Amino acid sequence: MSLPTRLLLLGAGRSASALIAYLLRHAPAENWQLTIADLDPAPLAPVLAAHAAYARAVLFSTDDAARLDELVQAHDVVISMLPAFLHPVVARVCVRHRRHLATASYATPELRALDAEARAAGVTLLMECGLDPGLDHMSAMQMIDSIRARGGRLTSFKSYCGGLLAPNSEGDNPWRYKFTWNPRNVVLAGQSTAQYLEDGRPRLVPYHQLFARAEPLSVPGYGDFEGYPNRDSLGYRPLYGLDGIPTMLRGTLRRPGYCAAWHALVQLGLTDDSVRLGNAASLPWSELVAACLPRLPLPHWSPVGWVTDYLQLAPNSPEMQLLTWLGIFSLEPVGLANATPAQLLEHLLLRKWALHPHDRDMVVMQHQFEYELAGLVYANTASLVVLGDDATHTAMAKTVGMPLGMAVRRLAAGQIASHGIMIPTKAEIYEPILDELATEYGIRFVEGEERCLMAE
Repeated sequence: MSLPTRLLLLGAGRSASALIAYLLRHAPAENWQLTIADLDPAPLAPVLAAHAAYARAVLFSTDDAARLDELVQAHDVVISMLPAFLHPVVARVCVRHRRHLATASYATPELRALDAEARAAGVTLLMECGLDPGLDHMSAMQMIDSIRARGGRLTSFKSYCGGLLAPNSEGDNPWRYKFTWNPRNVVLAGQSTAQYLEDGRPRLVPYHQLFARAEPLSVPGYGDFEGYPNRDSLGYRPLYGLDGIPTMLRGTLRRPGYCAAWHALVQLGLTDDSVRLGNAASLPWSELVAACLPRLPLPHWSPVGWVTDYLQLAPNSPEMQLLTWLGIFSLEPVGLANATPAQLLEHLLLRKWALHPHDRDMVVMQHQFEYELAGLVYANTASLVVLGDDATHTAMAKTVGMPLGMAVRRLAAGQIASHGIMIPTKAEIYEPILDELATEYGIRFVEGEERCLMAE
C-alpha cells in the first residue's frame, strides 16, 4: 500500500465544521492522515474519537513560528482556515518546504508576489476556494464559458452574495439578519470607496453613500433582497476574460430595509473604527449617540428626536424602527471602556444578532448576465440558496468548507497540475467541484429563464 498523503488543517473555527466533516468522510478511501492544528483542540476530541486511525488534533498557536515550520514540513498539503492576514506567513513557509497550500481567502497582492517563487518550487497555492470568493468564481465561469461556447458576448455581469437568516429563523428580528461569519468584518464592511462599471463608465461610491445605493433583486422562492457594491468589482475582469465588458458589479446581499438603516448608523458615525473615545463602560447608549450629533440637542428633546432631526427621518420610519430595536436610544450601558464607536456597535450587535442554537442561516448568491447572441440581446440569472441545519452546521460552513475540501481532494490526488497562485476559474477545477456539490449534496445553481431583451 502506498504511503498516506499527510494533510494539515490550520484552524478549526466557525466555518471549519463542514470542511472537517468532509475531510474525515473521505480520509479512509483517499488514504489521508489528517492533522488539525488549533489553539483549542479539545472540542475536537469527540468528533475525532471515531476517526483516530487517520485523524488527530494538536495544539497550535499562530505566534509560534517554529511550530508552524515543523508542522508544515511534516505534511504534504496544507489547508489554512486561519485569519486571512496570516496566509502570507503560511504561504511563505509552504513554498520554503515545497508544500501545496489551499485556502478560502483572497489571493492578495502580497500572496501574488509569491507566484514566481512557488512556480519555481513546484508548489500550488490554491486560493479563493470557499464561498465568496470561491463558488462565485466557479459558477460565474461555468455560465460565462457556456455563453461563449454558444457564440455569445457578455455585455453585463452582476454578482451578489450574502450570508443571511433562513426565513423561519428571522422571527421578530426586524433587520432579518444575524451574524453567520466574522462580526467585526460585518461592522466594518465597505469602509473604502467601491468601484464598478456601468455602461462603459466607471462608477465610484464613497463609504458614506455606499448603503444608500442598494439595488433591489429577487430570488425565486425566497423573496426580495437588496445588494450594495463591493469595494472592487473590476479586479476580476482579466481573470474572467471580461476586460472589455461595459457593465460589471460584484455586491453583497441583505434583506430590504437593512441598507437604509445601516446607512443611518454610518451617518451617525457609529461604524467609525479610527479613534478610541476614552469612554467609561457605563456610558449610556443615548449619550454616545448624542455625542455623535453635529450640535448639542436641546435639553427637552428625546434621543429619538435628536436623531430624526439630524437624519431627516420620520419618527416612525422603517429606519428609526430598526435603530430603536437595537437599543441605541436607551440608557443601557455601552459595556466597553475606551473603545471605538465600531467596537461598541459590534459589542451591542453580538448580543442582538447572536445566532441561537436552533437558528438556521441561509446563503444566497445570484449572478445576472446580459449578452449578445446572433444579433439579439439576452438576459439570464443563476441563483443559489443553501440552508443551514443549526447554529453549528451552518450554510456558511457548508459553502465555505465543502468546496475547499473538494479542491484539496483533487490537489492531493495530483489532479491539479499547475503551480503558483491559482484561483478556481478553470474548468478543470470548477467542473468537478460544482458537479460533486450538486450530485452529492444538492448544492446547485438554478438558471432562470433566458429572456430576449432586444435586437442589437
